[in-house]
This record gives sequence, structure tokens and C-alpha cells, in this order.
Amino acid sequence: MSDSVPALLVKVGRFPQLHGGLGVVRTLGRMGVPAYAMVEDRFTPVALSRHLAGRFVRPTTGAEDTSELVSLLLRTGREIGRPTVAVAEGDEAAVLLAENADRLAEWFVLPPVPPTLPRRVASKEGLHRICEEHGVPTPRTRSPVDRAELVAVSREWGFPVVLKDREPFTKLNDSAMGHTTVVHDEEELLARCGAAESPSVIVQEHIALDIAEEWFTHLYCGAGGIPRLVFTGHKFRSWPPRSGLTTRAWARRNTVLATLAAELCRAIGYCGIADLDWRFDRRDGRYKLIDFNPRFGQQFRLFNTAQGLDVVRAMYLDLTERHISEGSQIHGRGFIVGNLDAVSATVTAWRDRRLPAPLPRRNLERAWVSRDDPVPAVAEAVRFSGTVARRLTKPLRLRMAGSWGGPGNTGPHDGDSPDTGPQHADSHETIPHRADSHETGPSNTGPHKAGSAPLGPLLPRKGAAP
Repeated sequence: MSDSVPALLVKVGRFPQLHGGLGVVRTLGRMGVPAYAMVEDRFTPVALSRHLAGRFVRPTTGAEDTSELVSLLLRTGREIGRPTVAVAEGDEAAVLLAENADRLAEWFVLPPVPPTLPRRVASKEGLHRICEEHGVPTPRTRSPVDRAELVAVSREWGFPVVLKDREPFTKLNDSAMGHTTVVHDEEELLARCGAAESPSVIVQEHIALDIAEEWFTHLYCGAGGIPRLVFTGHKFRSWPPRSGLTTRAWARRNTVLATLAAELCRAIGYCGIADLDWRFDRRDGRYKLIDFNPRFGQQFRLFNTAQGLDVVRAMYLDLTERHISEGSQIHGRGFIVGNLDAVSATVTAWRDRRLPAPLPRRNLERAWVSRDDPVPAVAEAVRFSGTVARRLTKPLRLRMAGSWGGPGNTGPHDGDSPDTGPQHADSHETIPHRADSHETGPSNTGPHKAGSAPLGPLLPRKGAAP
């Protein structure tokens, strides 16, 4: 399908070890769509996929001016050379595309979402207000103005409480949390917030999993908020355990939840792909909305219709004015992020002092491993091994750094991390390639230099929710 409208995976921030972007490239590439991606460097798992038509090395941090990021996208569009469907990876990319749709329309095809809506739903404070306006159940949520109010609210509700970054983009360049964080006492609360007098966080009631279940809905909504595809799934494990990225999940029928999600999107006029996280609270029998992500969820490939449609394919077909075939969700499919699920299962087993229950291995969508695209899994294994090694050796390296001493000499740096070091947006490299040929286009001007950064968590911080 060489005449197909191309698609571009748009990324703001540095998170090369997340698997959702690879799922986008694979699902569109298998349709015959020329799929391009913005990547942090030439050797990210996505950059090595055989389904990729071309990669654009565009390292960003999220701290750049909006005009700089828009110029970067327009430059990328010109290099592709024809109108392109943009697929946002991360809340920040979704906000950037929506708020600058008029400027980007020269080269990009985008859902007609109200420009301010993605920022509102991605904002934890904004989402809470939307839920109140439309009668959607949600955990108790407060946006404290300072540390004193944060402590007071936490004492009033009782620990543990949940802390989240308040707005999109703060997760990338001014993050207090980095990801959803369960805080168990006041000492941990103050340590998490650091010295900031007014930390940019919201505090949320903690609904423990011994009285709740974790569910999620993935949707594609057309113009006017009309739901075209609605999927429901049950989260079984995550990393970090109980509050992070989905590592094991199942596609389950849940008509009540599907109706809740569809009615909310219709009511607010949301258009595009959405990933909504819910907790079923057994105390009152209600599903409570935790997060509304205005982009694909990392586990979106869990879901398919009998006609082979997922939310990314549905959006592509709709934006290119092609027919979206009617079809119901295939239930019983599983999804696994093998490396992180193994860590999560091990930590959970150690904490609970019992072995994890055996799980089905059939009908399982794997985040990394694919028979028709094996190289990205190898690339991720190498990066993941390096991340684990840095974490395990960090105490030793810190002790060695301290032993150097002396004024103005803090010893050797804590090692440039290939996955967490910030990159400036004006260091660009475009390397189009196809699976059946050698790379073409502009050649390298030299080795890519990673910025110096402290060691990150087991998975680098990201601008995307679980």
C-alpha cells in the first residue's frame, strides 16, 4: 500500500523503553501503512522495528518552548513530504497536537478534538472538576495550595494517600512524583515533596486493592464525541506494584464500564483515542475514574475486534475517510510486558510471602516479543539489563564518588544513562529506512552524545500514564 497516507508516532520527552509506541508501529505497519516515528536515538526498540518506514531522531525533554516543538514537528512533516496522520505517545504530545492543530494542519491530519480538552482531562485537577460536573464517580481529590494544606488533608483522610503530578508537562521537567505514588506516612509525604513550599501535586484518596479491582477502558471517538470503538479490560499486575504501568492484563466484558466511559466522552465532546483507568470500589459498588489519558494506553494491543481493529487502526481509518467495520471486542485475550511483569511478580511474591498463582499462557499479546519483528525485543533486553545493572551498582558508585572528596571535585559522575539523560531538541538526526533495504537519507554527522543525568527508576520517567 505505497499510496497509503503515512502515520507519525509523535513523542515529547525521553522514554525509549516504553512499549506502546512499538505497538503503534507494528499495528500500522502490518496494515501496509508507512509508519514513521520520532525516537530518542537510532537504537531504541521502536527505531529497530522492521515495520518502520523511517525514523526521525528528535530527542526532546518537554522543557522546550511550544514554538520550538511545533517547528520540530513541521520540519518532520516536510521531510515526510505529504499529509500524515499524527499519533500521540504521551499526554504531552496529545496536548501539543491539540493546542496547535491549526498550525500543524499544513502537514498533519488530526482528530477534531476541542483544543483545550486534552489538557483538561490530562490534568488531575481538571479531570476531577469534569467528573464533578458530569456526575462521574471519582476518589476524593484535593489540590493543596502549599505543603501545610497537603499535610492537613492527608492527616484528615488518613494514610496511605495517593500523590500525582497535577498537570501534563510537569511530569517531564518539574516533577514532584514522576509517577503515581502511594505514600504511607507523613515522613514519606514530606520526603517525596522535597523542599518545595507549593508542590505541583494533587492528593487523592487511596482505594486499596483488597477492597477494589483495577479496570480500564480504551476508546476511539469520532467527531462530536461519538464512540466508534470501546474496549474494557482488567489489570492484574503493574510496575510499580499496585500503582504503576500495566504489566499483565486481560480483555474482559464489562458493559457497565463501557457505558460509563462512552457517555463521559460523548458528554464532553472528546474526539480521538482515550485510555481511562478505573477502580471498582467494593464498599459502595461503584466504578471510580482515576485517570483520563488523551492518547493510546501502553497496553492498547491487548484489544482487538473480530475484524482485527484496535483503537490506533480505527483512528487511522477514520481520519483517512475509510470505513470502520462494526465488530465486538474479542474477550479472553491477555497482555504481558515480560521483563517488568517478572519483576512485579517477584516483588509481590516477596511482599505477600507466597508464590504467584499460575496464569494462562495462551492467547497472549506480548509487548516486546514478536515472531515477525524480533529485533526490538533484543534491543529492549540490552537496555533493560543496563538499567538493572545501574540500579544494582548505584550504592557502590556513590560510595566511590564520595571517596574522591576535595573542593570542587565530586568524583566521577554517576554515568550517563542512555535512557534517562535529557537531550536538547536542536540536536536532530533523520534516518529514513525500510525493512527491505539499507538506510537512506542524510548520513550521520557524528556519534550521538547523551546528556548527563542521575540514575532513574527501573523504567525511565515518562509523560504517560499507566
